[in-house]
Amino acid sequence: MNSSEPVIRAVNLKKYFPVRGRIFDVIRRRPKLYVRAVDDITFDIYEREIFGLAGESGCGKTTTGKTILRLIEPTSGKLFFKGDDLLKYDGSKLKEFRRRAQIIFQDPYESLNPRMNIYSIVEEPLRIHKIGDKNERLEMVFKVLEDVELKPPENFIYRRPHELSGGQRQRVAIARAMILNPEFIVADEPVSMLDMSIRAEILNLMLKLRDEYKLTYLFITHDLAVAKYICSRLGIMYLGKLLELGSAEKVIDEPYHPYTRALISAIPTPDPREKIGEIPIKGEVTSPINVPKGCRFYPRCVRAMDICKEKEPKLMEVSKGHFVACHLYA
Repeated sequence: MNSSEPVIRAVNLKKYFPVRGRIFDVIRRRPKLYVRAVDDITFDIYEREIFGLAGESGCGKTTTGKTILRLIEPTSGKLFFKGDDLLKYDGSKLKEFRRRAQIIFQDPYESLNPRMNIYSIVEEPLRIHKIGDKNERLEMVFKVLEDVELKPPENFIYRRPHELSGGQRQRVAIARAMILNPEFIVADEPVSMLDMSIRAEILNLMLKLRDEYKLTYLFITHDLAVAKYICSRLGIMYLGKLLELGSAEKVIDEPYHPYTRALISAIPTPDPREKIGEIPIKGEVTSPINVPKGCRFYPRCVRAMDICKEKEPKLMEVSKGHFVACHLYA
């Protein structure tokens, strides 16, 4: 584990969304229900690290990223940015944090304003933060477009998003995040909407920018092959909980948790006969409103024990830097 001060520290982070009840529930004074999107997770992200969060859709990955950036406010827990209490930021200090921490959204078709040209899209953060004059902003936009390999930039600045390919749009989204020279970026499934042929180019671009700009990433993905390629450490999430945490290589090559093993077994292989007779996971994802007592994964786990139904497992270190929340290793 890195001994330096983490860029991001989340401690017992929770984010619950209230569920709108029916009128009869109000009359009968039934207790309010909540979607437990993020439920008591703790992790650190260190300087120039690419920390990954992986899991099925709806497990809380994106909500975690947005909560860290305070795009949505946490229900409880603590957040620190370079040792400072992030939840105490407001006004100008919060605006300054948002200059230093940016996000790359999943869908470049939805995250770019179709009415704006590429220059206006990339320049907008500079105007919001009142950085530079007109000529200086033009120079900065040209430089960042070259950095994301949209060359020559004069061929792109007057185009609109619909005139670009999917890969080019995502490069524009990355340029918009990079224009403020941030220190931390949440990358929310940045290659999931792209063709396979383009994914490696974007991943390599992000690695290059990490080195050039000295960036730290929170990389959110459902693709474990992508996670192994780009992430240094990886957390596996399920129903708002971290079930396994460690180096990306160790988590994927030597998984402990049955859920992690199930995700890895679902990765397509050239020979489908390799998985004949295997039942790695059963049933459907449990409701995040009525989460089961004990381990959240036990209704779907083929190795569930009686204790799994009663007691929630805590993250424990099973090998150096490798943590798992499972009673099999208690």
